Amino acid sequence: MHYKKTKGFTLIELMIVVAIIGIIAAIAYPSYLEQVKSTRRGDAQGALMSFASAMERYYTQNGDYLGAAGSGSAISATLTAPNASVFPSEAPVDGSTKFYDLRVYDLQSNSFILRAIPKGAQAGDGFLQLSSTGARAWDQNNASGIEAGEDTWSK
Repeated sequence: MHYKKTKGFTLIELMIVVAIIGIIAAIAYPSYLEQVKSTRRGDAQGALMSFASAMERYYTQNGDYLGAAGSGSAISATLTAPNASVFPSEAPVDGSTKFYDLRVYDLQSNSFILRAIPKGAQAGDGFLQLSSTGARAWDQNNASGIEAGEDTWSK
């Protein structure tokens, strides 16, 4: 009797390949999601820098920052959308899906604090903050406030 040799893969070999692909996917997918969040956060940081530049232009033209958030009065610890003529209120500035609301948090005649509040798929990532002095902060633990060690935009 002659047995004909067949070519192909056995079921065990296919199951091993599927298991390996599953393990690789289980490791890679969370890293991919974290990278996407980090990229969106970087875009919001750029938007905050552009927002701060727009605030400086407003100051140059008007002699103070009051009015950059719509009213002519100071704002203290209140999230207020910027005047549309000063800067857009969402980031990314380009594109259709927005992941951050841009807000003026503290506004005085000679100083400001700006915040990027995450929303949608970015929610829970903690807000970003930039002050008129250039001080940066990121609420990494999403505790609704800047704590010790959160005085930077990097991890």
